[in-house]
This record gives sequence, structure tokens and C-alpha cells, in this order.
Amino acid sequence: MAKKKSDGEESWGKLIRDILVILLLVLGIHSCVAKPFYIPSDSMMPTLRNGDRLIVSKYPYGWSYASVSFHLAPKIDGRLFGRLPERGDIVVLEHPDTRIDYIKRVIGLPGDTIALRNGALFINGKPVKRTVQPALTIPADPNLPGPDSSLFRFVTRDASGREVLELPIVRETLPGGATFDTIDMGRGYATDDYGPVKVPADHLFLMGDNRDGSADSRVSAERKGLGGPVPFDAIAGRAEIISFSTNGTTEWYNPLSWLRGLRSGRAGTDLRPARDSSASRE
Repeated sequence: MAKKKSDGEESWGKLIRDILVILLLVLGIHSCVAKPFYIPSDSMMPTLRNGDRLIVSKYPYGWSYASVSFHLAPKIDGRLFGRLPERGDIVVLEHPDTRIDYIKRVIGLPGDTIALRNGALFINGKPVKRTVQPALTIPADPNLPGPDSSLFRFVTRDASGREVLELPIVRETLPGGATFDTIDMGRGYATDDYGPVKVPADHLFLMGDNRDGSADSRVSAERKGLGGPVPFDAIAGRAEIISFSTNGTTEWYNPLSWLRGLRSGRAGTDLRPARDSSASRE
């Protein structure tokens, strides 16, 4: 005759079962719907700043091994309900070799030929529209510039003596109309001249908006770059919105510092690029 479980054993069993169900739900939402993402560098400046927290949606391009959070899935070729990004989308991806998360902007689609000459971007032999903008002034803080940043040379002081960054901005408009700002630090950087390279089928060419300070498709894997066009299967999701941003002064044990450390004006920022309806479409 089977021994009846005690009330204590049943309670522990129910607790463990409930915890497992909650963990599976969290993993499912993280992997299939959306997840938070933290920006740890300045490679996507001026659009994204070190200390920004984002919401990344998992479903716009379908699902692959890279969609599964915490890098738990084996690398398997193929994508369920796959749909290519648009040029200009900001995407989160797993590095094809290290499986570390990166965040970059989609510049080239399968079949595109990408080249840079003296820092100017060419897609399929045509120069991308570039418009120099007024310098962008951003307050410096413990998170900005970020660690190992290329932007320390732009730190100065404003009229009140406050430390700020004065960033040189060039606005680009890609084929299809996606328009966004980039940082162009001038000539002489290794990534100013590249290609031409044709993007293979089922691959994407990705770049950071901080054009002279981004380890992206122009940079070899040995230098922590992406080593060329990236397989579409490595894309994990699309960056949608900034949820909040911190300036590096927060202390986990001090709740008052959480409010003081919030950057104003960042929460709610839409990360989908503006689109110029007058731009030619391919």
C-alpha cells in the first residue's frame, strides 16, 4: 500500500512545481516576446548611450537559436517565420563566434555591395546621403563616455563649467529612407576605408552609429568585431524603446540613488529610425 505524502511534502512539491512554471514562463517571454537589454558601451552613440536600458522584441524577424535567452540553445541553422530586417533597424545579435550579445544597426541586406571611402558609405555603388549637423552637446557623467571609449577627446566644459561632450554629427539616409545620426570623428581611422564587399544570401551587414568607435562588420573577429557580414540566424531581436537610463551614480544598496541616477528625457525614446518619404526606394 502506497504511503500517503505528508502535508509538508505536498507543500514543498507544489512550491518547486510553481517555481519551475514561473521560470519557464519567464524564459518563454524572454525568448519569444521581448527582453530587457543594457547598453555597456558608446559604439551606438549618439542614438544609444552607455547606461541605457532597452526593450528588445523577439518576434519581428521570426525565431532562431539566437532568440533563446541566456544563450541556452545550440547553434542550429534555420529560422522559424523568418522575415528580413529593414535597413536602419537596430538589432541585437549573438556574435557568430563568441556568442556574446552585440547591438548594431542594419546597413546592408543580402545581395547589397557595401563599401566605405574616406568614411563615406556606399551601398550598391551609390553614395549614401550624408548631411553635416550642428555639434551635439551631451552632459558627461560617470557612464559617459563609457569604458575604453573613443569619445574622450570630445569632452570639454560649457559656459557654466559643467563637463560635456561636443560631438560631430553626420545624418545619414539609407536607401529606403531610414534616417539617423552618426558620429564622424574625421579621417584617418582604420574603418574609414572598407570593401567593396557583397553581402551573401541570408546575411546582414551591421555597423555602429559611432562610426569610428564600433567593432562591427568592418572589423575582424580578432579585434572583437563581427568579421564581415553576419548570418541572419544570429539576429536575436529588434530594439524598440528605451525604458530608462542611468548615469553611473546608482548604488544597488541605496534606493535613493536610483532616482538621482536616472537620466531625464531618455525613457520612452522610440528606437525605430525616422523614414524620409522623399528618399528613393529600391
